[in-house]
Amino acid sequence: MSDGKEKKPGLLDVTRSVLWAFIGVQKSKNHERDFKYGKPWQYVIVGIVGVAVFITVIIMVVKFALLMATT
Repeated sequence: MSDGKEKKPGLLDVTRSVLWAFIGVQKSKNHERDFKYGKPWQYVIVGIVGVAVFITVIIMVVKFALLMATT
């Protein structure tokens, strides 16, 4: 797989990898790229932001559902 075409993952690549990790699936090629060329801090930061967004959305949905239930 070292044909010289592999490159460091960009922000979009890191974000996609983290989103697929949330679901639990990822292509083998991307997995290898992430471990070979990626920096761990990039994935940690994007993962923390992703979890924060997920929790915020869940809280908003619950608040909205409770608001609709009381009216």
